[in-house]
Amino acid sequence: MATVSRDADVTLREITPENSEAIFALSVRASQEHLVASNERSIAQAHFEESAWFRAIYADEEPVGFVMLHDETLRAEPREPGYVFLWRMMVDQRFQGMGLGEQAMQLLIDHARTRPHDGKLRTSWHHGDGSAEGFYLKLGFIPTGVDDEGEMQAYLDL
Repeated sequence: MATVSRDADVTLREITPENSEAIFALSVRASQEHLVASNERSIAQAHFEESAWFRAIYADEEPVGFVMLHDETLRAEPREPGYVFLWRMMVDQRFQGMGLGEQAMQLLIDHARTRPHDGKLRTSWHHGDGSAEGFYLKLGFIPTGVDDEGEMQAYLDL
């Protein structure tokens, strides 16, 4: 494993046959496993959902995480034009707390702004220990007050 530092250059890259195994090997802490699906499951879902846009998070040349958007405009017939939702986000347990997730989210937000949107990037998070609530609040996401099946709904003005 390469040494990754806080000042690494963070990029979002396509997942290919050449880097897929490294992305599959990334994992969150055991205490967080109930909060986010595995990358294998997420990538499988993405291949069957035409609205999915997904990327590996790299710090320099080291894969450190995964992000996936639901971008309704990718559908041949959008059901809700302009709807963009952060579907999955994870940073490997070895790289959490280094600011890499925040940098990746800024790139993702920049990408979302290039898409036809209704002015909001939506997401949700589970409650409880290990929750990403503080992470999203720090980025400026605003809880809607709607709890949908144990997940707090929130949005970020784009």
